[in-house]
Amino acid sequence: MLASIDVGSNTIRMLLGRVEQGRLVPLRYERAVTRLGGDFRKGEGLAPQSMERTLIALQGFSEIIHNQPVRALRAVGTAALRRARNSSDFISLVAEKTGVALEVIDGQHEAHLSSLGVLEALDPRPDASLVIDIGGGSTELILLEGCQVRFRESYPLGVVRLCEESHSEAERMKVINAVVDRFKTSLQNEGLLDLIHSAGCEFVGTAGTVTTLAALDQQMVSYDWRKINNYILPLETLQQQYADLIPLTVAQREALPGLEAGRGDLIMPGIQILRSLVKEFSRPHIRVSDFGLLEGILINLSAASID
Repeated sequence: MLASIDVGSNTIRMLLGRVEQGRLVPLRYERAVTRLGGDFRKGEGLAPQSMERTLIALQGFSEIIHNQPVRALRAVGTAALRRARNSSDFISLVAEKTGVALEVIDGQHEAHLSSLGVLEALDPRPDASLVIDIGGGSTELILLEGCQVRFRESYPLGVVRLCEESHSEAERMKVINAVVDRFKTSLQNEGLLDLIHSAGCEFVGTAGTVTTLAALDQQMVSYDWRKINNYILPLETLQQQYADLIPLTVAQREALPGLEAGRGDLIMPGIQILRSLVKEFSRPHIRVSDFGLLEGILINLSAASID
């Protein structure tokens, strides 16, 4: 049995599983919304209360792992830890209190691992795909042709950052549109606009924003990843969800089936990012993948252990 941990800017997740005949077999999944990137202080980095929430959740994960026949573990941190001046202090604290060696990966490696996980979930696999991985601190955009990565980039566009640093819809849209324009320009410079506009290119969303929207659309009381993988969210549904949610308070949103506690404010900029990308490239829908970085870590770990 293998274990992977993804310490994100908003959510931390753990997966126990194995790879059999080249396919991922999930055995146990745990998650906690700890908002590690919340209350971020530019001069210092991670806030004490955010680190404490995350440490408590990691202690629980560590206990589970130590009570299972896990032969290898890989734990990675992403955008919040990449940008925090005090990330090394937090990593040392995690090692001391849990025994977990937390590795901070760069945006390029994060994009690569996310694409491994996403492709595992897609059935059928499209001819080409744009993987949209919206996190708390960053968004990874990965353009694939079959299984080949043609473009990947990590942008400082995360839902926690947008909520805490941009205080109006207009401010958020200005930031989002600037990133979308930058992405489009990069594709143009690389000669990839024809690929992303091709009929066989499908947009695929992964991570908390898009899986929450799929769960919300299904009014899912108990989260089931099997009903999330390959779920289709048309642009019209995204538009309607935004219109339905925007007049509600955070508490009212989180009372809806499918929208978990801790995402009531974050879901709005997440929808804005998705809508902007779908509109810009005239795509009819987004296909959803519950699998992503966490599963990619485990798949990569399995390949490394075989080697």
